[in-house]
Amino acid sequence: MKRARRGLECIWRKSRDVSDQARAKAAIRAYSVALRAARKAFTTARIASAANRPSELFRVVGELLRPPEAQGLPDDSATRCSDFAHHFAGKVAQIRLELDSSLIVVPEEVTEVPVCSILWDSFRLVLPDDVEGILGSVRATTCALDPCPSWLVKLAKDGLLDWFVTIINASLVQGSVPSCFKQAVVKPLLKKPSLDPSICNNYRPISNLPFLGKVLERVVAKQLQEFLDDTDFLDCSQSGFRPGHSTETALVALVDDLRRELDRGSVTLLVLLDISAAFDTIDHGILLGRLSGMGLGGTVLQWLRSFLGGRSQMVKLGDSCSDPWPLTSGVPQGSILSPMLFNIYMKPLGEVIRSFGGRCHLYADDTQIHYSFPSESKEAPRMLNQCLAAVADWMRRSKLWINPDKTEALLVSRASDRGIGWQPVLDGVALPLKSQVRSLGVLLDSALTLEAQVSAVAGRAFAQLKLVRQLRPYLVKSDLTTVVHALVTSRLDYCNALYVGLPLKTARKLQLVQRSAARLITGASYRERSTPLFKELLAAVHLPVPIQGEYHHL
Repeated sequence: MKRARRGLECIWRKSRDVSDQARAKAAIRAYSVALRAARKAFTTARIASAANRPSELFRVVGELLRPPEAQGLPDDSATRCSDFAHHFAGKVAQIRLELDSSLIVVPEEVTEVPVCSILWDSFRLVLPDDVEGILGSVRATTCALDPCPSWLVKLAKDGLLDWFVTIINASLVQGSVPSCFKQAVVKPLLKKPSLDPSICNNYRPISNLPFLGKVLERVVAKQLQEFLDDTDFLDCSQSGFRPGHSTETALVALVDDLRRELDRGSVTLLVLLDISAAFDTIDHGILLGRLSGMGLGGTVLQWLRSFLGGRSQMVKLGDSCSDPWPLTSGVPQGSILSPMLFNIYMKPLGEVIRSFGGRCHLYADDTQIHYSFPSESKEAPRMLNQCLAAVADWMRRSKLWINPDKTEALLVSRASDRGIGWQPVLDGVALPLKSQVRSLGVLLDSALTLEAQVSAVAGRAFAQLKLVRQLRPYLVKSDLTTVVHALVTSRLDYCNALYVGLPLKTARKLQLVQRSAARLITGASYRERSTPLFKELLAAVHLPVPIQGEYHHL
């Protein structure tokens, strides 16, 4: 069609005939219509390929708006793989070395196993229906070590179920994890597009495990979660990777505690700990001791010991791979069991903090300590610093490394009480008091007004709307709605229970985002009233921000 259009243009330019001009214009219009239709079909297909997968939708929309640029990595992939492998392994080894050098004797309270009767010593064997349900729910992510694509395994699951059941039950009965399931392939991912791609420290390792190993881990994770629920073992302040808990529940509980102390007239010091490579430095001996201390034994404890030991991973770039290196510490990244084991590992920390009169809220390795006291208290500095010293000591004994330089502190108080004349000290480093800190993605200020958070959310949402507007000519209304809700409304929804009760002047910024999104979807003009537009979008539960927060909170 493009060639025919150019041909008709050439004929008209030579002849200058009116009829040739009309045919050329008709061809140009037809080509423009066909090009727009092709773009719309392509965009619709790309959006449909990421249905019900927000992270994938983010990536697809980003590629549609800004085609990915090739990263400037060296041509020698084999050398690059080796560099990444040495960097990732060396980082963990260096942290462990520094931790070991700071401890002369490992204390008994860390290594000794508490006396506890065995509450769970054998797994419940699985049935074909159990495995079929897990295969249906697990994502089809293929590892380079898999003998065939995972989507093919899921497609042919009816003929493979009995084989899967035999392998899984044999592993559960013998208390052993097959060695082929304990190998991982690591892909380096640049932390930010603006960083230098030639520096290894600017990458984070993304681990991929064999598909069938993930199925086995889900079987164990389901039974382990049932045990944790029945025994109510986990710390009540831990919100990470637990059913019915989320970053929102952690933040709502934290902000509620801080506001209650403000109402009592107290001053609260909030400390956000930064733990370096927390999941990678966990000591296997300490973890197994804590698993035994919570009542695990028999083949259950034997299976978990096998799961942790004998692991290795290698870096893969294109067709090149590094030599595998052994993992002697940490829990495997990408495993559904790892966050659960980490929560068990961190349980004693809450008891340490509460023993000094402090309180804490945890989400996996994000640890938030807050200590409340009267503004004129003279004992508060000593008690808080003792608490932080005990926390730092417990971390060292548990082979976890706190980075004081990245740890943040915030003083929450009334304006008249601002300034206490001293700074908390963590591991010999004075922590400067900041005007605002970011906790689990939410900006908290000293007066808990959340104005900085609302402004930041509104700014990012308007930036996304500006980008989505470029795609609007090539999206049908249903796809446009999907993209807006994924990229814009989701930002407003995140932890919106915190916005309940905010002054109208603060919440109005988010309402303006909603109105702009509604006009973008419906094609309404700027002067048109937004109330009818919200009614049109009720099918997507697109409520005004204050109502959203109250609805979500309830």
